[in-house]
Amino acid sequence: MNRGALLRRAALLIAIAAPGVASISVAQAPFSAKALAQQIDSHYNSLHSLQAGFVESYQGMGISRTESGTLFLLKPGRMKWLYTSPPGKVFLIDGKYAWLYAPGDSHVQRIPARSFDDLRSPLRYLLGHAELDRELNHLVASPAPNGQFTLTGIPKGMESRVSRLAITVTREGVITSIEIKETDGAITRLTFSHEQPDVPISAHAFRFMVPPGIPIVDAPPPA
Repeated sequence: MNRGALLRRAALLIAIAAPGVASISVAQAPFSAKALAQQIDSHYNSLHSLQAGFVESYQGMGISRTESGTLFLLKPGRMKWLYTSPPGKVFLIDGKYAWLYAPGDSHVQRIPARSFDDLRSPLRYLLGHAELDRELNHLVASPAPNGQFTLTGIPKGMESRVSRLAITVTREGVITSIEIKETDGAITRLTFSHEQPDVPISAHAFRFMVPPGIPIVDAPPPA
């Protein structure tokens, strides 16, 4: 997959992970899709920082790939995906720019962070910008294994690219997985583990250090 496609996929991922509003009691289940969306919003909007492990898999366009690492979040607007597999790969949003680089790349890709804020895609919700019931059309809530619940919908403004977005959460609104099915049949799955809310994270951790001798290329916003 070319670097432009990788950047578009990273942007697509930037909008589904940010929980919230009061907990849903056992007596309320099964509950409405809107109530579940509010539960997720409430959980994440109350956080200042977050650290969690992640596994990212992608299948499509003749490609099958699995990567993993640690996600760091610091509000407002800072996010870092530090990969251990492949080692050294990083996707970072410092509040002003989004950066994408993996060892062996001929350049670092940079794009204004505001371009990602304009997208209606999954992991943006980790940044606490959105209300899920306003960002997603055709919301449906359903039970999931292990006492969890899945909220499905289609991100507004991305109907031509995304056919289904599914967010699986605990009863408390903690996201454990996200699945994005694109209209071309490609599927991206993210699973999260060991979420640590409000851990001490320095803002300096979100400063991208350009490798010596590697040029920066300003990439266009994802289409």
